[in-house]
Amino acid sequence: MYLPTERLMTQKQKPDFKALLTGQPLFNDLSNEEITRVTQNVRELRPKKGEILFNKGDECKGLHILLTGLVKLSFISPHGHEKVVEIIHPGQMFGEALMFLERPYVVSSQALADSWVLYFPKATIFEELERDPRLAHKMIAGLSVRLHQLISNIEDYSLHSGKKRVIGYLLREIADVSPPIENHACTIHLSISKNIIASLLSMTQEHFSRILHELAELGLIAVRSREIHIPDIRRLQQYEDED
Repeated sequence: MYLPTERLMTQKQKPDFKALLTGQPLFNDLSNEEITRVTQNVRELRPKKGEILFNKGDECKGLHILLTGLVKLSFISPHGHEKVVEIIHPGQMFGEALMFLERPYVVSSQALADSWVLYFPKATIFEELERDPRLAHKMIAGLSVRLHQLISNIEDYSLHSGKKRVIGYLLREIADVSPPIENHACTIHLSISKNIIASLLSMTQEHFSRILHELAELGLIAVRSREIHIPDIRRLQQYEDED
C-alpha cells in the first residue's frame, strides 16, 4: 500500500520524517531518536520529468524514498530494448538492497513526472546499524517484504497469459483507487504510458493494445486514451479466473 504522502506535506513544508518513515517497512517501528539520527544527513531531490536519478552501473551510495511523482526502474536488453522492472509510487523506497550489497546499480532510475525524493546516504544508515544492531533485524524484515513483492510481480508478469497479466494490472490499479470503489463500475486513469505498462508486463506495446481491444470487444472495458472504464468489476474478475 502506498503512503498518502501528499496529505502529509506540501512542497513548501519540511517533510514529516516520523510520519513518512513509520510507513516504510525498512524503517518501521523506529523510535523518534533513531529517526532523528537516520535523517540527519538526508537530502531532498527534485528531479524533473525525464531526469535520470542514477544509471545502471553507477555506484550505489544510498537509498531513496519517493514522496511525490513517479519513478521508473529499467534496463536495456542486449537487443537494445528497454525492460521496465518496476514503477515506484509515492511512499515507496528503492535502491536499498544494492546499498547493503555495496554493488553498482543493476537498473537505471528515471522520473516519469516531476518528483520529490528523499535520499539517505549509506554512511548514515551504516552508522546507525553499528550503533543499534536491532535495527538490522527490522531492515532484514523490510527487505524480505520487498523481495516477496518482487517475486510476486515476476510471477504475475511472466508466468501468466498476456490477457491475465493485463487484467491483473487493471485490477491492481482499481485496488489503489482512493476512496475505495463501492459500486460495480469504475474508471481508472493510467498514470504511465501504455508502452511502459507493456514493458512492465513483459509484452510488446502492440500485444498490449491488442489485448485491450479484445477486452473492449467483450464488453469488459472501454478505452478512451489513458482512461479505462470498467462497467462491471466482478465480471472482469470472473473472466480473469476463467482465463
